[in-house]
Amino acid sequence: MAHGATIHQVTYDLLRQLGLTTVFGNPGSTEQTFLKNFPSDFRYVLGLQEASVLAMADGFAQSTGEPTLVNLHTSAGTGNAMGSLMSAYRGNTPLIVTAGQQTREMVLCDPYLTNPNETLLPLPWVKWAYEPKRAEDVPAAFMRAYTVALQPPAGPVYLSIPLDDWDKPALGPAVVRTVSHRVAPDAERLKEFADRINRAQRPLLVFGPEVDRAGGWDAGVAFAEKLGAPVHNGPLPDRVSFPENHPQYRGMLPLTIAGVADALRGHDLVVVIGAQVFRYYPYVAGDYLPEGSELLHITADPALAGAAPVGDSLIGDTRLALEQLVGLIDGGGRTAAAAAPAPEINIVDADSSPLTPDAAWSTLATVKPADSPVVMESTSTMAQQLHWLPTTRPGSFFATASGGIGWGVPGAVGIALGDRARGVQRTVIATIGDGSFQYSIQAIYTAAQHKLPIVFVVMRNEEYGVLKAFALLEETPNVPGLELPGLDIGALATGYGCRTVDVDTTEKLAAEFTAALTVDGPTVIVVHTKPQLAHLG
Repeated sequence: MAHGATIHQVTYDLLRQLGLTTVFGNPGSTEQTFLKNFPSDFRYVLGLQEASVLAMADGFAQSTGEPTLVNLHTSAGTGNAMGSLMSAYRGNTPLIVTAGQQTREMVLCDPYLTNPNETLLPLPWVKWAYEPKRAEDVPAAFMRAYTVALQPPAGPVYLSIPLDDWDKPALGPAVVRTVSHRVAPDAERLKEFADRINRAQRPLLVFGPEVDRAGGWDAGVAFAEKLGAPVHNGPLPDRVSFPENHPQYRGMLPLTIAGVADALRGHDLVVVIGAQVFRYYPYVAGDYLPEGSELLHITADPALAGAAPVGDSLIGDTRLALEQLVGLIDGGGRTAAAAAPAPEINIVDADSSPLTPDAAWSTLATVKPADSPVVMESTSTMAQQLHWLPTTRPGSFFATASGGIGWGVPGAVGIALGDRARGVQRTVIATIGDGSFQYSIQAIYTAAQHKLPIVFVVMRNEEYGVLKAFALLEETPNVPGLELPGLDIGALATGYGCRTVDVDTTEKLAAEFTAALTVDGPTVIVVHTKPQLAHLG
């Protein structure tokens, strides 16, 4: 690069070399100096609200497996995005989140749109937050942000950049560094774990989201089959890491302390790989482990290992750990107890009006393409989704990692954009509750503008169904605000540019879903469903 280049030029050259040429954002005044003369080899993905912007970037990064750049509008935009930032942090998504800052010369007098505590605002939901002390440090700060975001456990980082930095002269070309994104497990400790697994009489496996994120799906299947042990998903997974139609699969663990202990009863060793021990909610008291059970925990995240109330832990990449464990265990000749037969793919409750959740999900099971990923955010019908649409392939199930709602719609947009960027052709199926859909409805504008292959299936039961279930569990009668009458979701979706249909029969649902698979762009299918209390486990 020629001498005399600006911070703007040097930084964009660095981003180009790092492959960070897609920017998710909603342009603000303090960010326009960064976005000016936007290079033709970069792509700007516009979202209409920062929470959706960040969740779209999250989905994109999960699809591509690469760090992704997000541009927010100073403290105001960061505040809008905080819920989505929490999900990205919990989901170990490598995002480089940038936000504009007021001119350096004015910050002392607290001008409008200043971010006065720029490194505190995004905490604790970023791995690192920084504002460069000098304009000359901006490129190096981006390089450090990239390395921190990618190193395990991966996660979002945050850079605040004064708007007057970009035109200042750079010290020279940015230094480009490579960074490892896997940490191998300690070999001796892994052998100790393998010895304990070989001695176990009735082991049980729990796989979590880290396995799928690490590309460890096949290694996990090989390990489970050699061991011959039953396999569970951890509670409320944001990724699925084991085929849910496999003979050894036993379903998702319950959500409560007492429920988990009951599910583990009778097993002398529980091996948890890539999951928290455990993702509990709501609180139902009980023993963390049943009597006579021990627990081994393998995770890439020291924080999860530290938070576990029981068990012995090993830090390391889950795919590497599984690949090595396959060669260290003897299998022991165990045979897992027979699994329950897979449900027949027949439409049930076909004559219901409105449709029961089982009618809606069983219909989807008859028409969903095998390679279509599911983005799940219909929490009150989660049990029906698990029953009728099991995940059978890697990288095919996505949900919020934080417990908040509003991630699913923009997350699906990001996944579809990521699929397109990596040359994968598949239709994304986003199953969303009618309440959840309102949190981030702006994201369907981006889906329409990019003509993305997404079918949004909105379960319209006219209530916050899962909250009604919690009201019973927590003995809190007469909670206000749980009804959702008067929403014309179809009209809203049409206004954002999406093809939209309302269905109230299984025949219409099957026909309109099949038609949506051939449309050039997204479709919003509003399915009128019967309210039904959610199963909380």
